[in-house]
Amino acid sequence: QVQLVESGGGLVQAGGSLRLSCAASGSFFRFSLMGWYRQAPGKQRELVARITSNYSTEYADPVKGRFTISRDNAKSTVYLQMHSLKPEDTAVYYCNRRHGAYDGWGQGTQVTVSS
Repeated sequence: QVQLVESGGGLVQAGGSLRLSCAASGSFFRFSLMGWYRQAPGKQRELVARITSNYSTEYADPVKGRFTISRDNAKSTVYLQMHSLKPEDTAVYYCNRRHGAYDGWGQGTQVTVSS
């Protein structure tokens, strides 16, 4: 059974940094498209960043230049390094994994940025 377990969320002041981790179980991690999404209260879930199996990356405009997505295939883990955090970054952050017909989500980790 494939599982995704996020960690690293928390409370941080504006301008601070956090690093989120998502550990994946199961096979074929290195071939998976991995992404981070977020959902703020009352809003739809939105893409934050994603990284392909070839390490190509894509970022949402609001986080460009502040967030960096990376992956470690040996550890089956994807990371989201977040700098210069803003109150509007406050949300539950979810890890997503796609490979073939599989499209799975983690349980989410809360990120709260205080002003």
